[in-house]
Amino acid sequence: MANQYIVVVGCGRLGSILASQLSGEGNSVVVIDRHESVFDNLGGEFSGFQIVGDATELAVLRSAKAEKADCLLAVTDSDNINIMVAQIAKKLFEVPTVLARVFDPNREAIYREFGIETISPTQLSAQAFVKTLS
Repeated sequence: MANQYIVVVGCGRLGSILASQLSGEGNSVVVIDRHESVFDNLGGEFSGFQIVGDATELAVLRSAKAEKADCLLAVTDSDNINIMVAQIAKKLFEVPTVLARVFDPNREAIYREFGIETISPTQLSAQAFVKTLS
């Protein structure tokens, strides 16, 4: 996976961990978030770029060079923002790999209809609990 160009949208707990780990593995990483203060969450191994802005705006994704991305990870705390950014990345910027976090498992089917792979913390947690109980 090394040497990919990856755009991470959202720099909360998950986004900052992903960006730091992916950067530490040698990937070129750009992180986008609306709030500059959250970039303090990035670990010491992060050597990528930070963009303050709304990733649902085309100009912000252009400034992140989304058209050159190998992968875009939409991991904000909003399902609506994640699906919008994922659709834009997939359709307009033709990013080959687009992954989106989705909290509401009922929305996963919608993401799949748009050809967007999802990771649901809700589903993963439920599976972990059931597995632990059995």
